[in-house]
Amino acid sequence: MSYGPLMVDVAGMELTAVDRETLCHPLVGGVILFARNYADPGQLTALCAEIHALRAPPLLIAIDHEGGRVQRCREGFTRLPPMRTLGEAWDRDPDTAVAAARDIGVTLAAELRACGVDLSFTPVLDLDYGASGVIGDRAFHRDPKVVVELAGALIEGLRAAGMASCGKHFPGHGFVRADSHLAIPVDERSWNELADDLLPYRELKLDAVMPAHVIYPQVDDRPAGFSPVWIGKLRKEFSHAGVIFSDDLSMEGASVAGGIVGRAQAAWAAGCDMMPVCNRPEMVAELLENWRPEADPQRGARIARLLPTT
Repeated sequence: MSYGPLMVDVAGMELTAVDRETLCHPLVGGVILFARNYADPGQLTALCAEIHALRAPPLLIAIDHEGGRVQRCREGFTRLPPMRTLGEAWDRDPDTAVAAARDIGVTLAAELRACGVDLSFTPVLDLDYGASGVIGDRAFHRDPKVVVELAGALIEGLRAAGMASCGKHFPGHGFVRADSHLAIPVDERSWNELADDLLPYRELKLDAVMPAHVIYPQVDDRPAGFSPVWIGKLRKEFSHAGVIFSDDLSMEGASVAGGIVGRAQAAWAAGCDMMPVCNRPEMVAELLENWRPEADPQRGARIARLLPTT
């Protein structure tokens, strides 16, 4: 496989010998960066160049850099607002809010791309029901049509600066109170009751999608990222031809699939193309030692399309 299905993290602001060995393993296809990997734009540029030089084709470098409280790079970067502020601006003046969303997309992508980061896991498409603390002000708005307009403008800005988009958390994490980092959230709504949450995925052209570690038992008894039912709907009914990332397999919401090998295999079997495993190097080591997924060049080709061309 040209792009392995695992996305892993690294220890600090430059690569260690252990990092290099892990990143050269054929099961690894990407790297996710965190605040601990960032000091300033110059350091980040050097780190990304070192990661990209390890392999050909180069590993995909991603980051959670949405704005507000989820912005990994701060010193030397523009401080981006939480997306809820764009929803509040929409309520006052939609045209101004759409223009601001596009400008934020350009800034977000241009600053990261200048340092060598390929992808930010954004935009958040969860609706602002006021229930989820972990989503909270990361959501644009409660009205899905407003989310489509604002997220669509932000995506235009990302693309103008040479970056793909990743909508999350399919089919919607905003309604449940439990945080999937710490618990196993369950959303008891029916398929029809999820219509508002699903609208952004129907109407936006997304380069990648990240399903939620949430169980929707009236549709399937598995979390969306481990569910061939949900991922099948995403591929067929929603016509999503891009990459599907699982959410972080080290999260508590993923524990329903068992140990780390069971989690990776469940996500892979359900149809995910790439699976991040964050902040748990022992889990990564276990996967590299014990997991042998069947080769699927089509999945690797989808991941390759996320790499910027310039």
